[in-house]
Order: sequence, then structure tokens, then C-alpha cells
Amino acid sequence: MFDMLQIGRELLALQPFSCLLGSEMTAFEPGRVTLTLAVRTELQQQFGFVHGGVLSYLADNALTFAGGSLLGPEVVTAEYKINYLRPARGERLIARAEALHAGRNLAVCRCDLFVDKEAAETLCAVAQGTITLLGRPQGDA
Repeated sequence: MFDMLQIGRELLALQPFSCLLGSEMTAFEPGRVTLTLAVRTELQQQFGFVHGGVLSYLADNALTFAGGSLLGPEVVTAEYKINYLRPARGERLIARAEALHAGRNLAVCRCDLFVDKEAAETLCAVAQGTITLLGRPQGDA
């Protein structure tokens, strides 16, 4: 039987940067993904918040997995935007992304990023992006 979560975890394990950070995939189905990342000192900035670049990485990767689940595995991010809503201070980051629309070559996706502290999730950032098939012209939606 086709185990999409297992395949997603295998794809994530092929990304050296994701392995370096310690990202984990906890859910994966067509058009949706959840990635998590344990917060540790090395991922924080000088005020003790998770660095914005870490949140940005997690959003980018989640957006790409959500879009790629509908377009195919050879995808990249064409563009994305992130809004930081509040500082992320907690034990774990959670990125939940979903595809809002998918055509033949492009998918538009959104991602909500939460920080988990003492089993309570707080929304800390939102992102939206366009995922495209690798090597395809972006104008062929």
C-alpha cells in the first residue's frame, strides 16, 4: 500500500539542511503537510526568540511539500511571502501548509506557523507561496 507519510519522510531526509536543523514530518496527504522542529538555543536570535530565518525555512519547506504533493516531487518554490505575527518562544515549531489551488505546473499554498509551549499552540507567522515544477516555465499555470 502507498504510504505517503513514509515517502515524505524519505524525501525530507534527502535534504541536508533539513537534517541539520532536525525537521520532522508528522502528517502528509495530498495538498497538506505538517512539519515540526524542536526549538534549541542554536536556532534563537539575541533576544531568545526563534530566528526569523528558521521560521522562514520551515514555511518554505512546508509550502513546497504541500504543493509538490499535487504537482509531483520535482518542484521548487517560485516565490513566497511571510508575515511574522509575534515572537516565537517555546519548545517546538509547527508548520501546517495546504495547497489552495493547483494547476498543471503551479500550486498556490499557505502555511500557518505555530510555536508550542507547554502543550499550547500560538500562531506566530503566516506565509503564502507559489510552487512550480522544476524546469517548467512559470507562466504555464
